[in-house]
Amino acid sequence: MTSSLAGPLSAAVARLVQTLRPQVGPATAAGFDEVLRRLSAPLQVAVAGRIKSGKSTLVNALIGRRVAPVGVGECTRLVTRFQYGAVDRIEVVGVDGSRRVLPFDADGTIPADLDVDVETVSHLEAYLTNEVLRELTVIDTPGLGSLDSASVARTEKLLDQVSRDAVAGAEAVLYVFTQTVRADDQETLRAFTAATAGRDAGPVNAIAVLNKVDTIPPESVAGSDGEVWRAAAILAGKQAAALRPRVAGVLPMIGLLAESAESGAFTSADADALRALAELDEASWQTMLMSADLFTTWECAVPSATRSRLLAKLDLYGIDRAVRAIHAEPGITAGALRRALLDASGLDGVRAKLDGVFRARADGIKAAAALASVTALAAGDPGERQRVHDAIEQLLGRPEAHQLRLLEALTLITTNAVSMPEDLAEEVLRVGGSGSIPEQLGLVGRPPHELVAYALERAGWWRSFASFGATPAQSRVAHVVHRAYFLIWQQLRGASGG
Repeated sequence: MTSSLAGPLSAAVARLVQTLRPQVGPATAAGFDEVLRRLSAPLQVAVAGRIKSGKSTLVNALIGRRVAPVGVGECTRLVTRFQYGAVDRIEVVGVDGSRRVLPFDADGTIPADLDVDVETVSHLEAYLTNEVLRELTVIDTPGLGSLDSASVARTEKLLDQVSRDAVAGAEAVLYVFTQTVRADDQETLRAFTAATAGRDAGPVNAIAVLNKVDTIPPESVAGSDGEVWRAAAILAGKQAAALRPRVAGVLPMIGLLAESAESGAFTSADADALRALAELDEASWQTMLMSADLFTTWECAVPSATRSRLLAKLDLYGIDRAVRAIHAEPGITAGALRRALLDASGLDGVRAKLDGVFRARADGIKAAAALASVTALAAGDPGERQRVHDAIEQLLGRPEAHQLRLLEALTLITTNAVSMPEDLAEEVLRVGGSGSIPEQLGLVGRPPHELVAYALERAGWWRSFASFGATPAQSRVAHVVHRAYFLIWQQLRGASGG
């Protein structure tokens, strides 16, 4: 675990907490210590979703190693934190605070069964030497399964408890679903983000993944022209609209392909088997691709067991993509074939969004989460509450803390605490929901001079709106958006030397 803070805002919040610590009681001070620990830790991203949505597969792909079991076992009912460590190990943390060290299974995964009463376990901590975990702690959560309202209530209660115990403690959420967003997906996403972030979360710290897009019949999606990824993009756009404003975007993905290509599961022997399959005549090949049963039982030179192994790693879509790549480039190496499968998985898009929404904004996300925690910890004592409030207001008054004001404005809009016309609300979400200036301005791919002019024009518009057209509550948000555009304009002018 790194000891460095995410950035200047986190450092400023840490100084504020350290200054306040002697002014509060022992219980609040202990909570402040946990806030300081969290500020100095990597950004914590929880992967949440329904049972069998592919959460653990996505966790493995992100980490680049098959460590999270994807079957059903005791450990899949528990929260598991994957974090950086000098030595690979698993720690079973009991509800009484006890810790028991376990080895990984022979295949490198966490044991599916822990030989322990799960009711006595708080959570699991898996320490790995993988470099990606130096900057990101990945939290695998139990699947959310039932459709009934009682289950949703139990889920909220569980998550609140997890949050109080600082077990999940996520500052950002990656929500995984398949096919369509259901009403309980909406509810559990709201419950999870509210519980883990300590407040109603907005698009600044939540991304959704539409997983298993290879199972979508493309002919069922209008405008797809029978193409799987075009169908996936159309569906992801519709789901993004349904989940707005709770998520920064919906990314289509094939988790199984991503896991196999990125975790080392795809081998040179698999590449050889695919090359042999690529030699089959077209009629036989198309017949085999009609179903998993036909693929494994059809008479051909590649053994049925080998085909079953390929099916488990790539599914029919991935196998077909690999064979197409071999037809296009007969001399393709196993490494290049693995890269082609990775490209076909959509993992790069998810990582890019993680970088743009989470890593690029980690400083603001962590600082905002810390301030929310500090405020909640001091809520029980009027004197502590006032001292914390005054200190936070002083911090927020500094120019460098504007990112926190923008996050606050996002929360006001996403929770409907401040009502805005739909087009203006969308603009607030766009400006505050990305770390990329072209995306913030909605002008991706446009030349720099257009970005400069647009940022200055919108800064002026929002200043006028704040003064003449807005309600008092809207004016509060409008001033923040005006300042955001003005700072973007200054940054662009500085970059261009103008």
